[in-house]
Amino acid sequence: MQFLIFLIVGGIAGWLASLVMRRDGSQGIILNIVVGIVGGFLGGWLLPALGLALGGWLGYLITAFIGAVVLLLIVNLFTRGRAR
Repeated sequence: MQFLIFLIVGGIAGWLASLVMRRDGSQGIILNIVVGIVGGFLGGWLLPALGLALGGWLGYLITAFIGAVVLLLIVNLFTRGRAR
């Protein structure tokens, strides 16, 4: 059950990050989920290193969103040569 929640939160975070970074048209739902999950791992590693700890499902969503935005920023740097 927790795995399903992890996928849903990752998908929502990846979708929101793709909207913010204006990459929603270039990727589908599967890539949004993957970006959200990888972003969750990235955010889970990055935020505690900065001294920020968020708990609960809303905290996990915010963490995954921040991580996904950072991940898409890195992808934009490599694919377009600049960040938006």
